Amino acid sequence: MGHTTPIETFLKQHENQLLASGVPEIYWEPLYKKLLTQTLDAGKAFQLLKIEYDEPRLPHDPLWGLQAIKDLDKNDSDNIYLIDHAWTYKIQDARQHLQYDQLRFRMAAILGLDETLPTEELIDQIFENMWTVNCTYTIRSIENSEQNPMWYIMDEIGCAVRHSDVPNCRIVPFVYANEGLFSLLFLQENMDEGDFASRDFAECITDPIVRNAALLPWVPNSFEDVDIKPQIAGEEYFLSGHIPEQLPNLENFTQPILSKEKYLCYAQYSLVRKYLTDPRFELTDSEEEADILWYIEHFRDFKTLSQTPGKFTNQFPYEYVITVKDLLCMTCRRYKNNMETPKWFPVTYNLVNEVGNFVSYFKKCEKEGKDNYWIVKPYNLARGMDIHITNNLNYIMRLPATGPKIAQKYLTNPVLFYRSECAGKVKFDLRYVILLKKVKPLEIYVYKSFFLRFANKPFELNHFDDYEKHFTVMNYTENVVLKHLKCEDFKLEWQQQYENHNWNMVEEKILTMIKEILECATMAPPPCGIAESPQSRALYAADLMLDWDNGEMQPKILEINFMPDCERACNYYPEFYNDIFKLLFLDEESDQFFKL
Repeated sequence: MGHTTPIETFLKQHENQLLASGVPEIYWEPLYKKLLTQTLDAGKAFQLLKIEYDEPRLPHDPLWGLQAIKDLDKNDSDNIYLIDHAWTYKIQDARQHLQYDQLRFRMAAILGLDETLPTEELIDQIFENMWTVNCTYTIRSIENSEQNPMWYIMDEIGCAVRHSDVPNCRIVPFVYANEGLFSLLFLQENMDEGDFASRDFAECITDPIVRNAALLPWVPNSFEDVDIKPQIAGEEYFLSGHIPEQLPNLENFTQPILSKEKYLCYAQYSLVRKYLTDPRFELTDSEEEADILWYIEHFRDFKTLSQTPGKFTNQFPYEYVITVKDLLCMTCRRYKNNMETPKWFPVTYNLVNEVGNFVSYFKKCEKEGKDNYWIVKPYNLARGMDIHITNNLNYIMRLPATGPKIAQKYLTNPVLFYRSECAGKVKFDLRYVILLKKVKPLEIYVYKSFFLRFANKPFELNHFDDYEKHFTVMNYTENVVLKHLKCEDFKLEWQQQYENHNWNMVEEKILTMIKEILECATMAPPPCGIAESPQSRALYAADLMLDWDNGEMQPKILEINFMPDCERACNYYPEFYNDIFKLLFLDEESDQFFKL
């Protein structure tokens, strides 16, 4: 058996990556040699030029150009170049990184900013302008498979490559197993001496509206001819990216499901196993024997389940129309037959198939001088991950590169809560536990004890990357304070802070909102709406904030969660799961719940 050569080892480790990135095979061996010796030799083929303009340079005009200093042949295997990275960071750490003079001044030079500006002002300017040179990649956590976006800015060579719809180069990120991340610049077309290197900043995007939106950081476009109102999504959209669910056979439920003296419960969730102590429920490790299947993973085969009518599960078919953010948006638009936007739902756009409508609306607000701050969120990530707040359209247009997003109007005038330990008023949100027993007829209960989360810094419309100022989810962030306050104590403090706003009246609006959301979710047939299932009993958590609307407090839904974290609920109220199971499976109503 022969020995494996170093180049063979390199290819074994990197071939899939090279193929996926579309790096032509003629470049592979020269790339290996350059990586081995860390050869950054783009200077032998290109020169960096600062571009002078007769008129004042517009924001979209490139400041730098990368010009070929000799004829370059795309079939010459040596014409692949390593590009170093000047800065790699997470958004929440960027401001701290930029406190270092060397990095801040280097970014200012790349972006054409005045490095003599005061530190914080220059940092703000960098944030405002860096989206034309920002690139991104995603790392996946080994522990929980969560995807964590990282941003990076290439060195001066990489940042000087301009956009073209007919580019002569490509730049792709490349993870070198031994040394970390580089970018690779290689030719797509032959270049003559004096030509400027160009790349397509919207590679693979063919839809003209989506492409124009993606290119906004580099190519201006008005979008005046695009309607601000998106088209109504059909079944195709609700099914895209989701596994179809098998609906129950309703003919199996002509007779009422008989109650039992004791129910066997198979529970994947550890807190159910710990806190479900009512003697009428007994835990089992057998899914076959169980009467109640309480899953933390998605359940889809309701058809097979309906062959055993005595079994229950904690999910409804197609409940993801409310638990996935882009679908919640589509669902809530059904309010009053799509003729009126509900006051409780912030203006929201899907940045995948409604990006043109969003840009048109954004530019309309900009033209009219209206508040234009947006919060951009992934479809289906919780815990405040990969969420951004900005009024910078270039920033927003770069964010779909880290995965599909929605853009939702940021609440710039939220109702605040005074925290003496923070020396000011902070943002807060409320979590209500919703129990859905039936779809036809709709039967909804809400746990009366709601849960609170607080920001740790007084609210201001600035420094939107400051997590503790603008976000409330603190229990997954290291080294930050987590304020605990039970709802009973909150209500007492509330009446002192807002004596003219009776909490019961505010809560009545919240409950009405919850009911109207579920009415929207059940008025359409599956897969666009939650389907009828006599064996389903579900628990969701609705996260909401209060906003000022002409002197009145208006609840605004943020999201609805499938399988929410109920640890705090159990710590505060040890009977939490006993109360819930008795209501859902024994039909025992109690004063712990509102019935909507």
